Amino acid sequence: MTPSEPTAPEAGLLTPSDVRALAARLDVRPTKALGQNFVLDGGTIRRIVRVAEVTEADRVLEVGPGLGSLTLGLLATGAEVVAVEIDSRLAAALPGTVATIAPAAAPRLQVVHADAMTIPADDPRIGAPTTLVANLPYNVAVPVLLHALATLPSLASALVMVQAEVADRLAAPPGSRTYGVPSAKAAWYTHATRAGSVSRSVFWPVPNVDSALVRLVRREPPTTTATREATFAVVDAAFAQRRKTLRAALTGWAGSADKAEAALRAAGIDPSLRGERLDITQFAAIAEQRDVAG
Repeated sequence: MTPSEPTAPEAGLLTPSDVRALAARLDVRPTKALGQNFVLDGGTIRRIVRVAEVTEADRVLEVGPGLGSLTLGLLATGAEVVAVEIDSRLAAALPGTVATIAPAAAPRLQVVHADAMTIPADDPRIGAPTTLVANLPYNVAVPVLLHALATLPSLASALVMVQAEVADRLAAPPGSRTYGVPSAKAAWYTHATRAGSVSRSVFWPVPNVDSALVRLVRREPPTTTATREATFAVVDAAFAQRRKTLRAALTGWAGSADKAEAALRAAGIDPSLRGERLDITQFAAIAEQRDVAG
């Protein structure tokens, strides 16, 4: 074994020196463009796996496995792991890293070199994962998460590490200062809660922002005749100009302020309210009134 290859620590995880050695061997320089911040701390990895409640019965979808720190932690539970990696060098290297560190777990890993935003629902490489666990790139965290929830109905839960500000938005209830588009759209699929903070010091390179964990548990979408797409169009319109009343904010969606007011009243919603006061069921109720608006 050369000095640049990973060692095999008793815990079956990458050490900080392993992470840096792997990056050097692969000539990988973490980039802001791909949102790459690698986790160095084994305690953080074990904490993520514990909070995610992963068991050997799970098929875990991991987006952005990077050098494999979290991948190894997930495999240690006995679960199957499908790791989707956009960086070709990292995707090619990950099976070898797992084979070195945890050879018995290697058959339970499948690496998919792809953009997680383009994977279709019927991709046989992905199968039917039961949970999503990932250190999501900060710049695409919300769209990646929403895409996975939309295309993979088998996902019963998710635990994602994201920028703290994004975590607050995903878990925010209606009426709170941070409630917005991510909060409402995530609520269509799941109940989201903040599951703790993560120190900047556990990453390499150290990011300029704080991180946090968000736990999401799948639930049934609102009972409505409106489609998800129609409901999300109302959400987008309502928050495009946060300071405006719904009557004003939905003018473009409805075609006029009067039509927006008619749709809102038909849905049983006060037109003078702002979008941050409504939950996803109320947005769906407005979407049902598209004919009134149109």
